[in-house]
Amino acid sequence: MKAAWYERNGKAREVLTIGEMPEPKPGLGEVRVRMACSGLNPSDVKRREGTRGQNIEFPRVIPNSDGAGTVDAVGPGVNESWKGKRVWVWNAQWGRPFGTCAEYCALPEAQVRELPKGVDFAAGACLGIPAMTAHQALFSDGDVRGKSILVTGGAGAVGHYAIQMAKWGGARVATTVSSEEKAKLAKEAGADLVINYKTEDVAKKVLEFAKGGVDRVVEVDFGVNLPLNQQIVKTNGCIASYASMGNPEPKLPFYPAMRRGLAIDLVFVYMMKPEERARALTDLDALLREGRLRHNIGQRFKLGDLVAAHEAQESGRVVGNIVIEIP
Repeated sequence: MKAAWYERNGKAREVLTIGEMPEPKPGLGEVRVRMACSGLNPSDVKRREGTRGQNIEFPRVIPNSDGAGTVDAVGPGVNESWKGKRVWVWNAQWGRPFGTCAEYCALPEAQVRELPKGVDFAAGACLGIPAMTAHQALFSDGDVRGKSILVTGGAGAVGHYAIQMAKWGGARVATTVSSEEKAKLAKEAGADLVINYKTEDVAKKVLEFAKGGVDRVVEVDFGVNLPLNQQIVKTNGCIASYASMGNPEPKLPFYPAMRRGLAIDLVFVYMMKPEERARALTDLDALLREGRLRHNIGQRFKLGDLVAAHEAQESGRVVGNIVIEIP
């Protein structure tokens, strides 16, 4: 099969290889998926770079945890009815050497989910990390009906899904963006209030939107936005953050946060509890069946252009998800 891989950490142009590898055979309890699209996420790039101690764990790694395609073979113990089904997959390259950036991927049956008709493979390749992160950040404490939510970075891969899921869950949603183009995406996702954080007073706007503060923040940059969130999260509210890029090791104002009952939920999608994962999968099934999700695919690349795809992800200029089309 044609596949992409790396055998050491480093820059994309120095370590990524496109070539031929043996096709995997599904083992006990596994299915094999003929990949149509692979989703490229920031975490895939960081693991390839070796960012923050994420040193390569295997002699060879096929990158990317997300993807979608068609089941073409099953291993012992797996029902033959999976064959021919359109599916999306998650955590393909978490704790395993071979991810989705190849023509075939074999992985446990539990990590494969049927993709409803009408949802294309490119959309399916966006679900594993972005959509499940959004779900966990929103619903880890339960339902959000009637609550007020701030989604920072509402045009990003996670934020765009978070707005839609929050509205689906019955919440009022404010979001922050940095341009008119991103504001349009956030409005189309259903945000009740869109704030340009470069030109507007975010704290003032949010406190006008939610008297006393918002119940929950879905946060893309914990350290940078911590001072803001202390102002706009209500008593006993929560900051649910899945990244801290600009200030990865912020000083935590412990006593001010404690006196307001502020909860901090650090969201790492790979480590979701089984019951949290089950709820996310069930809700995503419903959202997909109902056609309730817009999928913001910012850029598409061919497998042979994987280096350019990684560099595009690193640039931060792509708004939305990056998808790799597999031949």
